[in-house]
Amino acid sequence: MPGTATESKARVEVACCAPLDTVNMTSDQAEQAAAMFKALADPARIRIVNLLANAPDAACVCDITPHVELSQPTVSFHLKKLLTAGLVERTQRGKWAYYSIRPGVLSEIADALELKGTRT
Repeated sequence: MPGTATESKARVEVACCAPLDTVNMTSDQAEQAAAMFKALADPARIRIVNLLANAPDAACVCDITPHVELSQPTVSFHLKKLLTAGLVERTQRGKWAYYSIRPGVLSEIADALELKGTRT
């Protein structure tokens, strides 16, 4: 008789989808990546990172300001957010601060987004 307890026990459970691959990101790595992405969640900061990533040398706030069309205090605010998130480095030269992309940070961002296999 269909639907009996005997028939229910004989059923084989089938997964509804493909199992997830092994987790390759620790909780700490996810926290660090989230902090970087949070800092990048502003168009002005993305533009600043783009400028610094393509600059031949470290840049002063006064070098960045005209390119992003923001005031100097606003650019300094954004640079501090990027510095706190570990995306940029700050070097003091006399009374001026110069900023550059932290070596390896662009690879870290790419690694956090790494996709295994092909997605369709």
